[in-house]
Amino acid sequence: MTLVDSTVQVGSTARPKRLTVLGSTGSIGRSTLDLVGRNRDRFELVALVGHSNVDLLAEQARLFKPEVVVTADPDRYDALRESLSGLPCEVAAGREAVIEAASRPADQVMAAIVGAAGLEPTLAAVRSGTPVALANKECLVCAGGLFTREVERSGSTLLPVDSEHSAVFQVLNPDHAEQIDRIILTASGGPFRTWTAEQIAAATPARALMHPNWSMGPKITIDSATMMNKGLELIEAFHLFPVSADQLTVLVHPQSIIHSMVEYCDGSVLAQLGAPDMRTPIAYALAWPERMPGPAARLRLEELAQLTFEPVDEARFPAVTLCRDALATAGAAPTVLNAANEVAVHGFLNGQLGFTDIVRVVAQTLERAAGESMTAEPADLDEVLAADRYGRRVAAEIAAITIP
Repeated sequence: MTLVDSTVQVGSTARPKRLTVLGSTGSIGRSTLDLVGRNRDRFELVALVGHSNVDLLAEQARLFKPEVVVTADPDRYDALRESLSGLPCEVAAGREAVIEAASRPADQVMAAIVGAAGLEPTLAAVRSGTPVALANKECLVCAGGLFTREVERSGSTLLPVDSEHSAVFQVLNPDHAEQIDRIILTASGGPFRTWTAEQIAAATPARALMHPNWSMGPKITIDSATMMNKGLELIEAFHLFPVSADQLTVLVHPQSIIHSMVEYCDGSVLAQLGAPDMRTPIAYALAWPERMPGPAARLRLEELAQLTFEPVDEARFPAVTLCRDALATAGAAPTVLNAANEVAVHGFLNGQLGFTDIVRVVAQTLERAAGESMTAEPADLDEVLAADRYGRRVAAEIAAITIP
C-alpha cells in the first residue's frame, strides 16, 4: 500500500501555498525556509515551530511573518515573546501549543521535528487531513501502522522528504505494484565505510560527525556513521511503498549521486540522480505535484569520474541487521529500537558511551523487550509513547546513563 497518490493535487498554483513548518530551526527546517525565501510568491507561512533556539526562531518569524510562532520549551516563552514584541503574530509555548499549530488549516505541513518528539504533532497534522511532507523518520518507524491507518481515514497525503524515499517516490508507479521486483535504497557508507572494525570501535564523536557528503544535524549524522539511518529507512520504506520487507535492499554508493532505485519485473532499473543537497527532495515535496527552482548544484555526469556500488558489510555495521530483525518482529519492536538508539546516540555524543556501544545498547534493549513481552502492536498513540518510554528507560539502564 502506498501513501502517496500521483493524482492528488496538493495546494494550488493560483495562490500561495499556506505552509506550516514543524522544526523550523533544525537542519531540514532551515533548508525549507531557504527554499521558501527563494520562492516567496509561492508560499505564505501559517506557523513556525521550534524548540529552544528562540533567537533563530524569532529571526525566522521576523523574516517570514507567520500567523503563529511556537517554542516547544515553555521556559523559553518569555524570551520568544520579548524578541517578537511588536510583530503582529501569535506567540505560544509548550506541547499543546505545538499540537495546535500543527492542526491549523494549511495546504501543507513540513514535519521536521527530530526524534520521537515529532510523533504527536505530525499525527495531529495527519488527522486534520493536511498533506504532510514527512522528514521525521520516527513517525513511520515508531508508529507506522497507526500513521498509515490515520492517513487513510483522514484523506491526508504523506510526501517523503528523506532523499532516498523521495527518489523512490519519483520513479515508482504505485498503481502497478505487482510489476516491482525490488526497491534499492542507497547509502553513502558514512565516514567509516573503509575503516576496520578495530578503528570503528575507537571512533570519537568529532570524527563520527564528519560526514563525507551530507550536511545534517548531529543525531542523523551519527546514525549515518553507524548505518542505523539506513536500517530505519528500510522500515520507513516498508510503510510508504507497496512492497514486502524482502523486496527492500540497501546498496552502498559512496558518491551519493544515485539516491535510490526501483527494479521492475522486466529488468528495468529506474534511478533518481542529483547532487547531495537536501534542498532538492525538500523542494520536490514542497512543490509537488509540480517542481520549482532550487539552488542545488547541477549534476554534470561528464565530470564524474565514476559511480561505484558495494554491498553493506553487516559485520562491521550490524545496525542494518538489527533494523531488519525489528521490522520482522513488527509490533512495538521498531519503537523500542528507535527509542534505545536515541538514548545511545545521546550517550555517545556526550562521551558516556563508545561508538560500538550504540548498537550494543540497542540490541540488548530489544532482547530485554522481547523477554518481557514488550513488543506487542501498539493500538494507539498512548501505547506507542509507552513503548518509547520503555525503550528509553531500559536503554538508559543498560548504558548506565541519564535519559535525555
